[in-house]
Amino acid sequence: MRSLKGRLVDLSHPLFPGKEEYHLEMDTIFTDERYPQYKRSPDTWYILQDIRMSSHCGTHIEFPYHHCRTGMDAAAFPLDRLVGDAVLLDFRHKAIGQAVERAELEALGDRVRPGDMVLFNFNCARFYRTERSHDRPTLSHEAVRWLALERRVSLVGSDASGIELKGVPDQPNHQLLMDNGIPIIEFAANLDALRHERFTLFALALPVHGMDSCPVRLAALASED
Repeated sequence: MRSLKGRLVDLSHPLFPGKEEYHLEMDTIFTDERYPQYKRSPDTWYILQDIRMSSHCGTHIEFPYHHCRTGMDAAAFPLDRLVGDAVLLDFRHKAIGQAVERAELEALGDRVRPGDMVLFNFNCARFYRTERSHDRPTLSHEAVRWLALERRVSLVGSDASGIELKGVPDQPNHQLLMDNGIPIIEFAANLDALRHERFTLFALALPVHGMDSCPVRLAALASED
């Protein structure tokens, strides 16, 4: 097996059962208590766990089915679209509630390429698991239209809890992206650890039929220098 060439950066928040806003609960039992065909001596540690969790727990990917009745779910979404070329856009200067506008993205020129997976650094990971977890900048609807229809990106995400202006009904940015088959990453972490704007992103989710979204171990393969 060939080793990966580059620096692997974990972009996911660790999860703590019982401490997540979007619930995560876990029960631990000895394996033979559930499945007696497996034999266990009294002093042997041999366990399994029952997990109950929200599909939007922690760092997660939202598939088109989240907002589009006929959209692809976690099982149907192509694996080769969950690994790809990515670009990190630094918008840490944006204030809470302030929007990234279309003109600001157009000014980036070819830094956002067709097919890119696009992550926004809003400096919001610091709010995760706090009372400010939903404080965030946003993307204007025209900015999202540019990403989806002009640049035809393959994924949009950020280190914030979302990309919508809070209080606007029906999540129009989600709707536009998901009507065009574009998934969304929310609550990314450690974006400051990426030294370069471009990298390879891995957003591998469990292929569960009927699942709208899935917690994900988001990772970047970046250059060493």
